[in-house]
Amino acid sequence: MSVSRPVRTGLAIALLASAAVACGDAGGLRGAGSTPTATSPARLWPQLTPASSPAWNIDEADTEVVKGVTVPGDDLREVDPVAIVRAEIAAHPKDYRGPDAIYRDTTARMAACTNKSTDGKATGRTANADTTAAGKCPVLQPYYRDLTGDGRADLTLGFRLLPGDAPDLTAVRVYTVDKHRLLRVMAWEDAVSAVELAGRSVIIRSPSDLADYEYRLQWTWDPEQKAMLLTHDEMLRTHHGHRPGRPSPTTTPTARPSSTADPGPTPSPSVTP
Repeated sequence: MSVSRPVRTGLAIALLASAAVACGDAGGLRGAGSTPTATSPARLWPQLTPASSPAWNIDEADTEVVKGVTVPGDDLREVDPVAIVRAEIAAHPKDYRGPDAIYRDTTARMAACTNKSTDGKATGRTANADTTAAGKCPVLQPYYRDLTGDGRADLTLGFRLLPGDAPDLTAVRVYTVDKHRLLRVMAWEDAVSAVELAGRSVIIRSPSDLADYEYRLQWTWDPEQKAMLLTHDEMLRTHHGHRPGRPSPTTTPTARPSSTADPGPTPSPSVTP
């Protein structure tokens, strides 16, 4: 027996209504209430003439060939980290040499550092990351990772800046090989809480003047500029309690333009090539 169209329609409506009730009883979709109205960005001071140059120099894409240091076989693991720091001291005597130099103690303590002989073995005294005692080497353990994407390990190096205008100031440097030369592609000085490597980035954490907050900067390799660029600069909550005050950088970057990372390697106290 066939069912007329009005009857079929009525049955369909009844079934849909029954299904809707059952769905509601089973915890179906429910209204979440009103949603906030979307607003577009508001441009402020449109009459203001756009700036044509930066107000502060943060050494973007600032690279420097390290003179006097060779790279055997283009392998940075064969380069003496202590020799690299000595080369920087020689290239910037105003900062490192003389009784009025801001980092004169760094130079004095370089005598405690390990020297690497031509056969690759360490000679002399062992360098130590602890610079609180007189005579300790200011050069920290080097780390090797491909940050530029060329398949070869680059060098991330740190050394303490002493005495400086502020306590706990550390220099962080990244080096790569370019045309068989040692090329510095990143330089930063700050009061450092931690340094991490993630992908093509170096992340530096620094204490803030605000309790429970820290600065986190991310430097990322840019293949067009052939340098590490400061790609993120943010203040984040730490949940670690009060942090000591954060001194400002004193030599290179003098302003903070605008970091997320995987936990990086933990430095050990000795310099090992």
